[in-house]
Amino acid sequence: MTLVLRGGQVWTGDPSRPHATAVAVADGRITAVGSDSEVRAAAGPAAETVDLAGRTVVPGLQDAHIHPVWGAMEALRCDLTGAVDAAQCTALVREYAAADPGRPWILGGGWGMDCFPGGWPTKELLDAVVPDRPVFLPNADHHSAWVNSVALERAGIDASTPDPAAGRIERDAAGRPTGVLHEAAMDLVARVMPESTPQEQRAALRHAQEHLFRYGITGWQDAIVGAYGGAGDTLAAYRRADAEGLLKARVTGALWWDRDRGPEQLDDLLARRGEHGRRFRAGTVKVMQDGVLETGTGALLEPYLDQCGCATGNLGHSNVPAELLTEAVTRLDAAGFQVHFHAIGDRAVRECLDAVAAASRANGVRDRRHHIAHVQLVDDADIGRFAELGVAANIQSLWATHHPQTDELVDPLLGEERARRQYPFRRLLDSGARLAGGSDWPVTTADPWQAMHVAVHRTEPPGSAHAHWPGSDRPYGPEQRLRLTDILRAYTAGSAWVNGNDDETGCLREGMAADLAVLDRDLFAPGTPVAGTRAVLTLVAGEAVHSE
Repeated sequence: MTLVLRGGQVWTGDPSRPHATAVAVADGRITAVGSDSEVRAAAGPAAETVDLAGRTVVPGLQDAHIHPVWGAMEALRCDLTGAVDAAQCTALVREYAAADPGRPWILGGGWGMDCFPGGWPTKELLDAVVPDRPVFLPNADHHSAWVNSVALERAGIDASTPDPAAGRIERDAAGRPTGVLHEAAMDLVARVMPESTPQEQRAALRHAQEHLFRYGITGWQDAIVGAYGGAGDTLAAYRRADAEGLLKARVTGALWWDRDRGPEQLDDLLARRGEHGRRFRAGTVKVMQDGVLETGTGALLEPYLDQCGCATGNLGHSNVPAELLTEAVTRLDAAGFQVHFHAIGDRAVRECLDAVAAASRANGVRDRRHHIAHVQLVDDADIGRFAELGVAANIQSLWATHHPQTDELVDPLLGEERARRQYPFRRLLDSGARLAGGSDWPVTTADPWQAMHVAVHRTEPPGSAHAHWPGSDRPYGPEQRLRLTDILRAYTAGSAWVNGNDDETGCLREGMAADLAVLDRDLFAPGTPVAGTRAVLTLVAGEAVHSE
């Protein structure tokens, strides 16, 4: 049976014919794109017809940097994402713990640094509401965790415990742990936590997939598939879901590079890569090259500033030393892996680009598709290198606004000149770089339409948690704004390229897979808000995976 969607605004993403009014689908493929009359003639009289009533059809969106199983698992556990202050955080923890007194650990997360004076909570706040069981709650960016005294005791962390090489234990003046662990210091507690069960992972994956389909997202790159984070190693869960037909979305898994090991882990990664499944592949390796600016762990070329605006001795931290990174990337590249880098600071970005350049020299020409996620701060000298090296900029545009964490915790550490250079999306695009769109959910919402609003306006989306913040309606680096079609292309063709699916997804063209979304509005009508958009119909390979 052929399905014809007609009478709307079809944004194809195909440069040869970017706009149409109708599209036909049969046997999981797009069979015609064009005007209503052209598509009706091509589809024949027996086709089922849906009147779009002026609404917009777009290629299925793909999220190039997301942690969907984590996000869903946190939502199903002690979810602090809606809390606005310390009192709400502790109240939610108390309620969650009281609802199941037999639960051995209190797990969840999502709290914001802006909920607490100075950005950091204390173990005493948790001890007051959960004194008898260990608590482990990562913050929204998942580079720090809030723990109580029982969790510290269970992990053997006290004043004599040294900071791990790639992490830091927050301490008081006497050297005693205060209840916040940064970066690799989180692993000290995570390693004694109970592992998530296959049943929990399956439920979380199902929940995440349904959640993403509502936005019109038909595929993603899971940015960490490995023994890192609250969801545990989800590789087996993805493979089972794929084999059973539960996994409908097209998913690329980025296997975790263990920062405590070296290139000797390549054999393990090769074994984990395996064969491509029906909808799942694991041909990518994730390298977390630095931390985040808020904690002073993002790797910078010039030192962080103190509260007085003077340079400190802190340049942040490279999780993988530059020389080792070059060796690792060269070997991964030779083995055919795509590398998915996390790089926040300008030094981390440069180290990643240098490693790709070395791999290119050593291994010759090939279709690499390496990409750097976040690119919060990029040195002027490195902007053009993305296009030169064929490295995609995997952007999380929702972060590029005035909100408490940016204005109070990040910008003062950088100073005015560097702060002004953050999130240089327009410069990257104009230099010829390929952009891919990602959310980093659960760090921020998975809603791509809020992220697109920010990319276009560089202001907080209407109704967001920070829309009340003074200056949130003032554009953050307005010269870096993108056009709506730029960010749409990043979330479709750009992410499809990064995910290795651009041979059949990313645009609406005859013969491509019928991955598409029907939106609830005419997205291109003057004055139409982007934020708040939802999908009323989502198709993957012609199958309706979401409808309303």
